Amino acid sequence: MSRIVVTGGAGRLGRSLVAGLAAVGHEIVSLDRAVSQAVELDGIEQVAVDLTDAEAASRAVAATRADALVHLAAIAVPFSAPEDVILRTNAALALNTVGAAVAAGIPRIVTASSPTVLGYGAPAGWLPDRFPLDEDTAPRPWNAYALSKLLAEQTIAMFARQTGEATRFAAFRPCYVIAPEEWAGAPTQQGHTVRERLADPALSAPALFNYVDARDVASFVDTLLEALPHIPNAEVFFVGADDALAREPLADLLPRFVPGSGDLAAGLTGTAPAFSNAKARRVLGWSPAHTWRTALDQTDATAVDPERKDVLA
Repeated sequence: MSRIVVTGGAGRLGRSLVAGLAAVGHEIVSLDRAVSQAVELDGIEQVAVDLTDAEAASRAVAATRADALVHLAAIAVPFSAPEDVILRTNAALALNTVGAAVAAGIPRIVTASSPTVLGYGAPAGWLPDRFPLDEDTAPRPWNAYALSKLLAEQTIAMFARQTGEATRFAAFRPCYVIAPEEWAGAPTQQGHTVRERLADPALSAPALFNYVDARDVASFVDTLLEALPHIPNAEVFFVGADDALAREPLADLLPRFVPGSGDLAAGLTGTAPAFSNAKARRVLGWSPAHTWRTALDQTDATAVDPERKDVLA
């Protein structure tokens, strides 16, 4: 097992990630702006640090004496702050933390990116060359958040060119993250419940109906860290569910929300998602374990029988 430092470990995805990595035996250090009292972080070493301060980041990362670093810390919601603040903050966080990890000699470094780098939802219009979207789809960010995530990917590529094979890097683009408590009715990142997003396709359409269970992100990161020494350096992976967060086929839904996408979406039959996780399957042998159908069925079972506390494990 490894000693892993996770930046942003007290955040929404971070809590599920550190809990999942700790559950399989890794020793975890969470670096975030403040120490959290969240139950998911019980037993996790936490350090409060401003990672936008390059010197503070360097000291904190070096002090962890970690075998691997996973960088999540960021302003995580587009337009939740002024555009210049989002770009400046997220770019500095990526550069400072990844640079600190390289300087500390940490051999495995992973950064979180975002599907938004592809540019869907652009006000001037957007169409890809094909569906499903994958790692070969050209990035076309149209806002500061998406651009900052593309910069995070480019940051690890930059350091890989500096270090060669001595340090192993990767980036991952997690789809719309749904945490375990959100299956049970807690609001998702956009303020709606999962059931509300399923009932009204317009709520999930801005994300092209993508999603991933937070526990699957943890299993992906665990698999990725193990594989890093054996795969090409600085690879990028989509991390998503095997289906779409929708009750209708995307071949019917996407043309309603993405003008001109009818022919492109026609091949997305049944429950097929708009984002492919095929590369993660092929390169890493990883596949998601959770879908919205089983997750909601399990929460319904818990509502009927409150003693069934194992159903979201």
